[in-house]
Amino acid sequence: MRRVERLAELNRVSRQYLASYVLFNQAVADRLGMHPTDVQCLNLLTLDAEPLTTGQIAELTGLTSGSATRLVDRLERAGYVRRERGTDDRRRVLVLLVDDKVAEFGRMWAELSAGWDAIFDDYTEKELALLVRHMRRTIELGAAQRTRL
Repeated sequence: MRRVERLAELNRVSRQYLASYVLFNQAVADRLGMHPTDVQCLNLLTLDAEPLTTGQIAELTGLTSGSATRLVDRLERAGYVRRERGTDDRRRVLVLLVDDKVAEFGRMWAELSAGWDAIFDDYTEKELALLVRHMRRTIELGAAQRTRL
């Protein structure tokens, strides 16, 4: 296959992949009774070791501060997070995960990701490294495009 044909195939498959993931995320959100953006924000919050402020969540997601505040409000009402004043700076409000509720989210995510993990069983270390590199570059591009928009 020529490079131009391979790139056209990659473009088509990438669009299908992204659409598939967006639709999957919508199905997860529907199951949880949440907004799809809230599901992904919660996902990102579980990856961060430290609690974030609403402003940091806005930066992380590309949302406006008002939209990030409403997102945190929804996550708080759903029981996934709570707000707490910082100990060093009482003006600073941190968004903390609620362990029990996040554990439920984690169990559901683990159940759904079991098939995902199996996809990679027959990949070599070199192929896995290529996928990681591609995903990191895609994350960077997505962040730049969100900023641009």
